[in-house]
Amino acid sequence: MPIITLTTDFGAKDYFTGATKGAIYSELPDVTIVDISHQVSPFNIPEAAYIIQNAYSSFPKGTIHIIGIDSELNEENKHIAIKLDDHYFICANNGIMSMICAEIAPEKIVEINIHDKLTSSFPVLDVFVKVACHIARGGTLEVIGKSINEIKPIKNIVPYVNEDKTQIIGSVIYIDNYGNVVTNIKRSFFETIQKGRAFEISARHYKFKKIYKKYSDIVNFDIAENKRNDEGKRLVVFNSGDFLEIAVYKSNPATVGSASTLLGLEPLNTISVHFIPNKVVNTPDNMPQALSNTNKY
Repeated sequence: MPIITLTTDFGAKDYFTGATKGAIYSELPDVTIVDISHQVSPFNIPEAAYIIQNAYSSFPKGTIHIIGIDSELNEENKHIAIKLDDHYFICANNGIMSMICAEIAPEKIVEINIHDKLTSSFPVLDVFVKVACHIARGGTLEVIGKSINEIKPIKNIVPYVNEDKTQIIGSVIYIDNYGNVVTNIKRSFFETIQKGRAFEISARHYKFKKIYKKYSDIVNFDIAENKRNDEGKRLVVFNSGDFLEIAVYKSNPATVGSASTLLGLEPLNTISVHFIPNKVVNTPDNMPQALSNTNKY
C-alpha cells in the first residue's frame, strides 16, 4: 500500500489529527500514515508551502500528501488534487502548491467535485481522506474532479529584483523551531542575480557581508574550546532546502536567543540583498565562506 502524509495546522490538543487518521485506517487498514507536521501556524499558507516543498521529495514516488491548511470549501477556496513529480497532493486551491509548481510543472490538476456525495463540515476528514484513499486504491484523478490548468498563486512568493539587478528584496516565509529565519530567496535565484559580485544582506539594522556554507563554519577551531564563546553569534547560510537563512549558532529561544528574537524578525518582514558593482567575491568557487556584519559577529 502507498504512503499517505499529513501536513496540517491542527496542533496536538484537538481531535482533528486522530480523527483523520482513523478515517484513513477505516478505509485502508494496511496503509502507512506519516505526519510531516501538525504545528503549522494557523492558516499560514507560505509556512505550509515551505514545509511540504522541503519534505515531499524524501518520500517514495506515488506518495499521497494531504495538506490541511485553510481547507474550508467556498467560492474562493476550491479543493484540488495534483499529480506532480510522481507524487499526489490534495489541498485547497489557496496558493499552498504554487511554491512547488513554480519549480516543477504539474502533470495533472483537477478541481475536486465529489462534494455533492458528502456531507462535509470537516473537509480534510470528509473530502481529502476520500480522495487520498481513492488514489491509494489506484483510482485516477479524472474520477474525482475536472481538469484545470492553473492554481492560485501565493503573493510575494518570488523576491523582487530592481531594474539594474543590483538589489533583491525578499521576505521572511518561515521561522523554524530554533528561531532561524528563512527567506524566500533561493540559492539558484541569488547566484543568478549575483554573478560573482560582493554583496551586503540587510535585516532590520543588521548587515551581513558574507555567507557561511554551514553553521559551524563560524567557529574558529584553532581557539581553545573554553575561550570561543560562539553560541549566540549571528550568521547567514543557505539551509538544507537551499533557502537563504539568517541564523544564530546553537540558538535556543529560551536561553541564548534566536535570529527571530535577537533581530526582531517575523514572517513577512523584508530582507534585502544589495550587490556591489565592480567588486567580486574572492573565493575559489566564487561563493562566500565567512560572515561579518555591523556588530562584528
